[in-house]
Amino acid sequence: MPLTVETLERLYQTMVRIRRFDEKTAELFNAGLVKGTAHSYVGQEAVATGACAPLRHDDAVVGNHRGHGHCIAKGARVDRMMAELMGRVTGYCRGLGGSMHIADLDLGILGCNGIVAAGVPIGAGAALAAKLTGTDRVVVAFFGDGGANQGVVYEVLNLATVWKLPLIFVCENNQYALSTSAARTTAGEGVATRARAFGIPAARVEGNDVLAVHEAVAAAVARARMGEGPSLVEAMTYRWGGHSMRANLPEYRTKQEELAWMERDPIARLERRLLEAHGVTEMRIKELREAVERELDEAVRVATGSPEPTVELMEASVYAPRIEVSEPATRAGREITAAEALGEALRQEMARDERVFVMGEDVGLIGGIFGVTRGLREAFGDDRVRDTPITEPAFCGMGVGAAIAGLRPVVEVQIFDFVTLMMDQIVNQAAKFRYMLGGAPTVPLVIRGPQGGGIRLAAQHSQSLEAWFVHIPGLVVVAPSTPYDAKGLLAAAIREDNPVIFLEHKMLYPLKGPVPAEPYAIPLGRADVKRAGTDVTVVATQMMVHRALGAAADLEKEGISVEVIDPRTLVPLDEATILDSVRKTGRLVIAHEAVKRGGFGAEIAALVTEHALDYLDAPILRVAARNVPMPYNDRLELATIPSREDIVAAIRSLL
Repeated sequence: MPLTVETLERLYQTMVRIRRFDEKTAELFNAGLVKGTAHSYVGQEAVATGACAPLRHDDAVVGNHRGHGHCIAKGARVDRMMAELMGRVTGYCRGLGGSMHIADLDLGILGCNGIVAAGVPIGAGAALAAKLTGTDRVVVAFFGDGGANQGVVYEVLNLATVWKLPLIFVCENNQYALSTSAARTTAGEGVATRARAFGIPAARVEGNDVLAVHEAVAAAVARARMGEGPSLVEAMTYRWGGHSMRANLPEYRTKQEELAWMERDPIARLERRLLEAHGVTEMRIKELREAVERELDEAVRVATGSPEPTVELMEASVYAPRIEVSEPATRAGREITAAEALGEALRQEMARDERVFVMGEDVGLIGGIFGVTRGLREAFGDDRVRDTPITEPAFCGMGVGAAIAGLRPVVEVQIFDFVTLMMDQIVNQAAKFRYMLGGAPTVPLVIRGPQGGGIRLAAQHSQSLEAWFVHIPGLVVVAPSTPYDAKGLLAAAIREDNPVIFLEHKMLYPLKGPVPAEPYAIPLGRADVKRAGTDVTVVATQMMVHRALGAAADLEKEGISVEVIDPRTLVPLDEATILDSVRKTGRLVIAHEAVKRGGFGAEIAALVTEHALDYLDAPILRVAARNVPMPYNDRLELATIPSREDIVAAIRSLL
């Protein structure tokens, strides 16, 4: 159906607003009011405008580093955007996100992104959330021709097709990834052709014709709303400026090429149509433009008059408030394995909260390779217990997107070494999302799976990686050592409003212990004194807790009293319990399976040195793995991982 004149005028004014916003941003950057950098959208206005126009208010978009146009086209206020670019507290992200990270969840803007193509799996996760909650909302994921060569895009194309997600991929092919021409980097006949290989309807359109973009995206939106799955639109366009306002790069395009594209100006194109085909007057065009200028002048006035964020605001924006839970009065219960305890926590939390779902490799049909999710598919169905392809970056990013969209996903990493493939989505997306958006949203995501050695899986399947995640602000890190702790901590992690890294040791899975049958949660950030003592404190994690307890039992026969503390959660860390123990005993041994260099034990040692040095009667000792990758040979593996005897020797050396 042809668009009305009123609609065409609205599209025209949106494009003018996008262009003038970026031109004004360049002026303010040169004046020193916009700092850092910004990436201009000038020349590409028809893509965002045409793509967002068919969307409803409750539909969502994810942008990229060149996202001003996406935000404005979806309805963002230019005064709050300008304030964000100036780093002011009235900005969309309270001055903590900046040009590349503007978002407004109330408008369905799920975030622009400084990591190329990283928003695509996040958009897919939001689309999955829409599908799981039974709505007809759709999601548009914008990415550029540079992002089109990122593997995660193709992983998501595949998964979105398999799961028939209501996701529209919009590739803004502006011919250059920073300075390198797509002709030199992209094989084949274009992104649309690649998408068709997945069975996805794909169209390549004139990206400087807002009506062509609108028509293609509107058809994709209608298809998605009917449950027919994803589509892709490749919009051929051109950015008039360089990569960014800060780049100062040598010239990498010819003036002839730049002028040829400027002659295809998308705004001038629609303006001619309005004047020549729809009888709109020059005066009306002037009115539309002048309204934009007044709006931008007011935006600059408001932004420059706004205060900057404080250190207190910044620090308060990293973590959502911690949930309040109470540990059971008794730990008595049936003797079950840790794998069974974890599965019971998942089952009970899924029954308690329909927003909880599980996804990962082989979690459904066979119940995971360690059996943790066994029986969940039969209880809750394929929608809530989802077997994924072997595509860690994609389904991890989808977990982030689903969490942002209001669900509570539990993502299983089949072997925790594979988390290396997920690090962008964990470190740059999940951990930073709340912070970059000014402390407003939550990311209730659990990433769980087995780490550690002891079962001869060699170097790529046996690492203990907790120190990586402890180092990242925004993450909660949990490491249980008993079946009781595993169940209660996993329940708390699922209820937590921050992203949680939940580390399960492989050797823990078959370990049996008493576990209450009823649902319960253990507060995160509360250590457990596994054994009281007076002569030496041992702080141990995961399987080292059991070896420390064995060492304490051995030394008790010699009259040596050892206190064993299990932090249970590494972030937040119960510093008070550790410090109180050291002040009592005067000696400290730290035991963990990860390699010693840069391990979590160094953090404990620094904590005690800073806050309880005067109470120490001996040096702090760390008992940890040798600084080698985990060997395959069984004797060498035993020699690499700390033993009960190693802990005994360390304790004796302090007395």
